[in-house]
Amino acid sequence: MVTVSVRDNNVDQALRVLKKKMQREGIFREMKMRRDFEKPSEKKKREKAESVRRSRKMDRKRKERDGF
Repeated sequence: MVTVSVRDNNVDQALRVLKKKMQREGIFREMKMRRDFEKPSEKKKREKAESVRRSRKMDRKRKERDGF
């Protein structure tokens, strides 16, 4: 659950904080994905691509950390 407190009636600042928190949590991405129906085959393909992307990123970071 994302909560934001409004201080001194500063709603604009609270709204910015809320949007930033939602972005970090991935709520916007999830809302976009749920907007339309996704076929099971497309979901499987997307999840596989995300997994490959994550593993490549981890390999890149590992190599950078080890000095390659």
